[in-house]
Amino acid sequence: MGMFLIRDLVSPRTWLAMVHHLAGLFLGVAVFSVVMTGLSLGVGLLPLALLGIPVLGALLWLAQGFAWAERARFAFFLDQRIPAWPAGTRAGYRWGIVPRQALLTNRGAWAEVGYALLRLPVSVAMAGISIGAWTIGLVMLTLPLYDRFLPSGGAEIGSTVLRGFPVMLLSAGGGFVLLLAAAQLTRGLAFADASVAKGMLSPPSDLAARVTELEVSRERVIDSAEAERRRIERDLHDGAQQRLVALAMELGRAKMKFADDIDSARELVDQAHVQAKEALTELRNLVRGVHPPVLTERGLDAALSGLAAVCPIPVDVHVDVPVRPKATVEAVAYFVVAEALTNIAKHARASHASIVVEGHGYPGTLTVMISDDGIGGADPAGAGLNGLADRVSGVDGTFSVESPTGGPTIIAVTLPCG
Repeated sequence: MGMFLIRDLVSPRTWLAMVHHLAGLFLGVAVFSVVMTGLSLGVGLLPLALLGIPVLGALLWLAQGFAWAERARFAFFLDQRIPAWPAGTRAGYRWGIVPRQALLTNRGAWAEVGYALLRLPVSVAMAGISIGAWTIGLVMLTLPLYDRFLPSGGAEIGSTVLRGFPVMLLSAGGGFVLLLAAAQLTRGLAFADASVAKGMLSPPSDLAARVTELEVSRERVIDSAEAERRRIERDLHDGAQQRLVALAMELGRAKMKFADDIDSARELVDQAHVQAKEALTELRNLVRGVHPPVLTERGLDAALSGLAAVCPIPVDVHVDVPVRPKATVEAVAYFVVAEALTNIAKHARASHASIVVEGHGYPGTLTVMISDDGIGGADPAGAGLNGLADRVSGVDGTFSVESPTGGPTIIAVTLPCG
């Protein structure tokens, strides 16, 4: 036990903790003055035509940057990882300077401001206690070396002058013990500091973090649904609507021809018939894109086999789902495969693809894996794959893409069925 205490005196972790306290003190002094000035100025200017809102926005931006620096400081000096509030709940800024309402009411953003104000008093206390313990310990340990050279002939406590071998021995022993305690105290205060930072810079509990994640997921689902609505509107306008307009024009011309030119009228009716069939095909494809009937009637195996059949490259399909999942989960799995096969056909230059769908337990999970032997290099942040990630997040699933340059590309999705 004694060896461990002595080792702590020269341990790098002890001195990194001391440097951490000193760095926090200097950062606290700088940030406290800036944040207090910005907060006072922003609140003071709010009655003046809301001129304080850009100031508060800049303050929130500064606090967010300081929180990022603090997380890096705790990770470097103390090896403590402090989780951040999910960035997706912050709506950002308009025109680069005016914060949106979601940012001004975000708990995480104001918690970072509060932490920036708290940094100085916390660091003053912790650095002061640590430095004081080390200083007093060193003074007591070395007192026998310089005690007789002091102006009064020895150290004084009140009116008592400390002299003599027993007193010096007691001082040196007490100083050594205090130094051992100072090492433990310095490290203990550093971990207490980490607890304070986690309490203010991280979601307050697992439940709160879960709620925040669900809020982000909801926003992504709403965006995905809006993008799907615009796609359907565009397909109706550019496809079926144009064919129906052409059909109406053909029938109108045929009606005019019936009185004097039966042959021309018959030809126009034939053209209208073709237009009607093409419009039906357009509408059928559009309905299938919204929700394919075969998926409702026969399940994933038949629906995915149908997708594979119309894909221009060979596709192996393996579906093992003992218990049919919910309709929502089935639809997500279907559209993930449909979009993935479309991307493979357009961009991958693949000669073969594979689809594996497996259900695990009840209610359990549904895993979907799509792979191809193409050129790889798929960008997960691209519009297509990002849209799939949004759709998967809507049912609380996980989405991953592995696509090194040169291939292969593997898309893996796990969907909860409960």
